[in-house]
Amino acid sequence: MYLNPEKKKEFFAKYGKSNTDSGSPEGQIALFSYRISHLTEHLKVNRKDYNTERSLKMLVGKRRRLLDYLKRCDIGRYRFIINELGIRR
Repeated sequence: MYLNPEKKKEFFAKYGKSNTDSGSPEGQIALFSYRISHLTEHLKVNRKDYNTERSLKMLVGKRRRLLDYLKRCDIGRYRFIINELGIRR
């Protein structure tokens, strides 16, 4: 399994307020970014897996909405998570 509970706690501890803070936008964005990179690698091997392609697009949309929310509410936290994860060029 590529995403076990210990891995999730690691993301939430690094980007959230604590390792049990699964609701913070930063923690969720980091988790979505990890899942997006995993699905992208899967799609490089399995090009015709359209269900995974759809779920990847949905995850990218969720991450985009969370980033937009964070940008509206607190631009400093938005810039930090963008730089930390390397999402933008």
